[in-house]
Amino acid sequence: MQCSARSLAESRSKLVRVEIRVSPSVLNADLATLASEIARIPGADSVHLDVMDNHFVPNMTFGLPVVQSLRAHTTLPMDVHLMIDNADRWAPGFAEIGCESVTFHVEASENPVALARILRALGSRAAAAFKPETRLEDYLPLIEEVDMLLIMTVEPGFGGQPFLTSMLRKIEKARKLIDALGKDIWIQVDGGIHDDTVAQAAQAGANVFVAGSAAFYSNDPDKVVARLRSLAQAAVEA
Repeated sequence: MQCSARSLAESRSKLVRVEIRVSPSVLNADLATLASEIARIPGADSVHLDVMDNHFVPNMTFGLPVVQSLRAHTTLPMDVHLMIDNADRWAPGFAEIGCESVTFHVEASENPVALARILRALGSRAAAAFKPETRLEDYLPLIEEVDMLLIMTVEPGFGGQPFLTSMLRKIEKARKLIDALGKDIWIQVDGGIHDDTVAQAAQAGANVFVAGSAAFYSNDPDKVVARLRSLAQAAVEA
């Protein structure tokens, strides 16, 4: 499915101008040497840290202590993606240790509006993530309360999955909802982002791109970051 890049770009320029950002995910990096792996992406806009608990998703990665340790080893903004149960209980802790952006899944929060307000009060950007089957329409009051929406373009839990093109319409819908509000709310996409899909997602309205395997399976992940950013920018401006 192809979107009209020109019409979307023109409509956005009349409202809120968004900046293209790339946030490489360390899920596909060498987890034994995370600090060194993050040092390989100095040109990234942030580093994406996937926290999984083997309950909300069928995989387990790392938690708050590891993220807190990494905080001392990088100046990159930390973009934490919590794929965990009981987000209301655990998400604030990541804001308290200085993570610049904390994303929680709406499916794992009992009161997402209250949680977003808590995260922002603690000095973090608050972001709400949506699984592929979760409807944006069911969370309209939340959109005004967050700084970013994360549209999952794969089922969360594992890296290296193919991009779900059916999510392009969802990204378009999110962009229209945000533009109607006239607010600077970012749209992040996560899953299957590489050279062939980043332009499609950008045309649909996304402006923050999580790249895991595309970046860290490369010999030069920072070069991949720059290329993805350039491809997304070109797609929006075409």
